[in-house]
Amino acid sequence: MVLACLEAENVEVIFGFPGGAVLTLYDEIFKKGIRHILTRHEQGAAHAADGYARASGKPGVVIATSGPGATNLVTGIATAYMDSIPLVAITGQVATPFIGTDAFQEADITGITMPITKHNYLVKDLEELPFILKEAFHVANTGRKGPVLIDLPKDLQAREGEFSYPARVELSSYKPTYEGHPGQIARAANAIKKAHRPLIYAGGGVISSGAHEELLELSRSLSIPVTTTLTGMGGVPGDYEYFLGMPGMHGTYAANNAINESDLLIAIGVRFDDRVTGKLETFAPRAQVIHIDIDPAEIGKNVAAHIPIVGDVKLVLKELIKRLQSAEIQDTSAWRATVLGWKSSKPLRYRQEPGSSLKPQFVIEELYRITGGEAIVTTDVGQHQMWAAQYYQVKKPRTLISSGGLGTMGFGFPAAIGAQIACPDKQVICIAGDGSFQMNSQELATAVYYQLPVKVAIINNQYLGMVRQWQQFFYEGRYAHSSLAGSPDFVKLAEAYGASGFRVTRPEEVAVTIETALKTPGPVVIDFQVDPEENVLPMVAPNTSIVEMIGGEEE
Repeated sequence: MVLACLEAENVEVIFGFPGGAVLTLYDEIFKKGIRHILTRHEQGAAHAADGYARASGKPGVVIATSGPGATNLVTGIATAYMDSIPLVAITGQVATPFIGTDAFQEADITGITMPITKHNYLVKDLEELPFILKEAFHVANTGRKGPVLIDLPKDLQAREGEFSYPARVELSSYKPTYEGHPGQIARAANAIKKAHRPLIYAGGGVISSGAHEELLELSRSLSIPVTTTLTGMGGVPGDYEYFLGMPGMHGTYAANNAINESDLLIAIGVRFDDRVTGKLETFAPRAQVIHIDIDPAEIGKNVAAHIPIVGDVKLVLKELIKRLQSAEIQDTSAWRATVLGWKSSKPLRYRQEPGSSLKPQFVIEELYRITGGEAIVTTDVGQHQMWAAQYYQVKKPRTLISSGGLGTMGFGFPAAIGAQIACPDKQVICIAGDGSFQMNSQELATAVYYQLPVKVAIINNQYLGMVRQWQQFFYEGRYAHSSLAGSPDFVKLAEAYGASGFRVTRPEEVAVTIETALKTPGPVVIDFQVDPEENVLPMVAPNTSIVEMIGGEEE
């Protein structure tokens, strides 16, 4: 029944790790010859399924056994939940008579994951299983997408029954709104017509909805500047003339000041998270807010919306664009000149001197230049993640894959494996920190076994870099346990797993090593040994206005 469901849902690959409570299911996987990717840790399997979903737009599927196998999925499930990624997790459970007895490898995984799933199920009746499977995929991949978990007791896996897969599901308590309210869309159109300083603030909902073309059309047709969140990158091309970069804690001068001075903020598929808003009382103080989102719970949660529109971003933007065609709007040329003046006069800055210590920003700019921005880039979390967001100009949707909401170290490399399986003809590059990479470096075995040509660029500063930066700025330079002295030789580690490894210590070695790595078959690890005290700037201190940027104006 499980495998028939996966076939009916056009699932092409499963990520997982077997164990006692899923042996019957794995025996069927073996018999049917379904493609299964064996990772070396359940967390790696969850992140790989997540990366697959982000790169392909289709739900990722992950399987784990009961107890520790299931609990090892929790970080990956929470990561997907925070970023609204469709994921179906199937966990084994002890046999039905033993549930609640503290049996060997028993864990209440439905209770554990209730706060981090859209919905979850403990299967108690075999006849319900086809409906549960259908519902799980429906819930995961509709509305505001997210992870769903099915906990399947071991004894039920061994039973047989009549299988009839429902063609569709009707859930009375779950009916996402897709079409925006016409009256609210009309109000939004009128507000845009009257605005003197409009600004588009777009997020991951644009990517999830596939609304990048509509977003670009709205901006281009009315010459409205755009800023996107980390998960919204690729919503407009990184080199688009009206793109201001990322806003917030490590946002650009132009993006943060545009939010501060805007009189109309068009928020599309965003949730106004704290890393963007800074001190809420000072966020967009002059702006009327239009907020478009498929999840009504997000509207008004953090920032009051003057014109709320509940609906699918793509559908709402289509209607909004129709209402704005041939419309008479205010002359916003002075506003554009001001904003683009900030963009040109106060760009992101760093200085790479020949023969000096290697700057991480230079490494990322070279990765962009050499790949032409055509690679799928995954990141872990920390300084390297922010440098990637700042200096890698993301051209297309679903080509920057990063843990935004949960900020999960160890995400990038297994996510790159999932993305490579989803897009076998694409070049996939994982930009990792030396701390983050060690969290799931065992997945080198997975990449080597399946001969996946993922290239890993480790930005190695021998620190938990973002922790060290905060300690420098806010803890008077007391670097409490943020040094990573004693990390392995990453070249030897790669070679021990059967991958290729390179080390770079000087600026003049960067380009030739990247080019060599891209031509080398199979997985490659490049250890870029960068300046250990380089900081991510600009930076906004916690609970301050986003225009109070450390390093926002000076070199």
